[in-house]
Amino acid sequence: MTPTIPPGSRLHGLDMPAIQRVVATAQALEAGRLDEAQNQLAGVVARFPQQPEVLRLLAGIESLRGRTREAIDAMRRAVAQRPDDALYQNTLGTVLAEAGEYDDAIAALRRCCELQPDLAIAWYNLGVLLTRCVRHEDAVVALKEAVRLAPDHVAARALLADMLRVGNRAQESAAEYRRIIAAQPYAGMAWWGLADLKTTRFDAADIDRIGAALGDSRGSDDDRIALGFALAKALDDHGRYAESLDALARANRLARTRKTWNARAFADSVSAIHAAFTPPPHGAAEPLGASVVFIVSLPRSGSTLIEQILASHSEVEGAGELPDLPLVLGEESRRRGRAFPFWVGDMQPQDWERLGHRYLERTSHWTRRRPVFTDKLPNNWHSIGAIRAMLPGARVIGVRRDPLETCFSCYRQFLYNNEYQRTFDDLAAYWHDFDRSLRLALAQHHAHVFESVYEDLLADPESHIRRLLAHCALPFEAACLEFHRTQRDVRSPSAMQVREPLRRDTARAGRYGTLLDPLRAALARYNSG
Repeated sequence: MTPTIPPGSRLHGLDMPAIQRVVATAQALEAGRLDEAQNQLAGVVARFPQQPEVLRLLAGIESLRGRTREAIDAMRRAVAQRPDDALYQNTLGTVLAEAGEYDDAIAALRRCCELQPDLAIAWYNLGVLLTRCVRHEDAVVALKEAVRLAPDHVAARALLADMLRVGNRAQESAAEYRRIIAAQPYAGMAWWGLADLKTTRFDAADIDRIGAALGDSRGSDDDRIALGFALAKALDDHGRYAESLDALARANRLARTRKTWNARAFADSVSAIHAAFTPPPHGAAEPLGASVVFIVSLPRSGSTLIEQILASHSEVEGAGELPDLPLVLGEESRRRGRAFPFWVGDMQPQDWERLGHRYLERTSHWTRRRPVFTDKLPNNWHSIGAIRAMLPGARVIGVRRDPLETCFSCYRQFLYNNEYQRTFDDLAAYWHDFDRSLRLALAQHHAHVFESVYEDLLADPESHIRRLLAHCALPFEAACLEFHRTQRDVRSPSAMQVREPLRRDTARAGRYGTLLDPLRAALARYNSG
């Protein structure tokens, strides 16, 4: 006899074979077995394409595959049928966040927390997203609630520990990570959190414990990826460079099975942006943006150091990696029904001015204490042309470092959602796209774009800092030379490093010698001369 599924159930409308496959799909997703989840759900989607629970699971699969628009479409159709289901609002929030639609994602997650205040995962997801949006105090509130509801929620506790590091409380942060590890030895994010403190040196016992954790069946693929990066750091601490590189290769290979990166498609998108802004369009007539300094770079290039130097000035607020510029461009894309940059040719000066005012509206709170603020979102290098059109009064600083050091540092760093870092070829291609974009910006907007080379800063700090401040129309202040004494929250992997005096021993590629020849070869193929 076929059981009757009540109308209020998430499984209503499904027959027993479909229910069994839906349950199996959910279990596979929970365990991180994406291919299995997709295979389980495929037949059910064909038979029940509009059933809300099927749509919710489909959205999860599409999101993990990197197909964010398809994920959002599926989830919006599911939520339309179950608008007061907290779990559905939570899933909608997470897929919107993956697409960078942070405002709508936060609204969905807040709605989820209203509908089911005891759902710890929703408070955690809200905390993660508020952290990304540099809404630090609100994020702490959400994360504390997640930990209160689920004291064994490792990811929430690990993110709280991250925030202790942000607040320059390294010892407390390390102690919190160690407490997590004591309870769950396989907790990858806790091990990586320790590694990412940069000031922590692992001992031989830690190497053995991380190795054991990698073999612990209780760990997920996410744990194993983070553990792999932590093990690489531990092996590097002990000069075991070949083993460290092997650990990185395994971790990056595993991460690559979760999401893929199409270097050719990305390069084509960068070329489309260059074409759209060549020649530069007639931008806003009003000189908007004198209050903002954009710092653009690849990760691990020294951009946090540049922000710390500027934030040591009495007139500058170091705001960190703000999501507002891509969000404003995304809003315009949705308004016009076309992706950026394919609407650029239709823009009039008043349209650019409207976007400039929108950006300044979103970021107005950063000028409450000081007249100038920094926007350090690295990937804004994609959009220098748009910055110049929207905000003609803004300054842009393009930060670069030796490409081998930059790419290798990215390869060693567990960076979320930066899928280009998984192979040397993809890293070299990505570096080339950044390089040609910065060169074009310098050619088109030389008076407004300053190239800050990390090695030049090391060679002559005072001269470089004086030129940096002059570019930003800021008077010289000696405090900028003593940047490591500046007390502020720093929300990046370099948080602990920029609280130390300038170091000249940060290069690591030389220690690996010929082991990095494949990366050198990949970069040579993209050598722009």
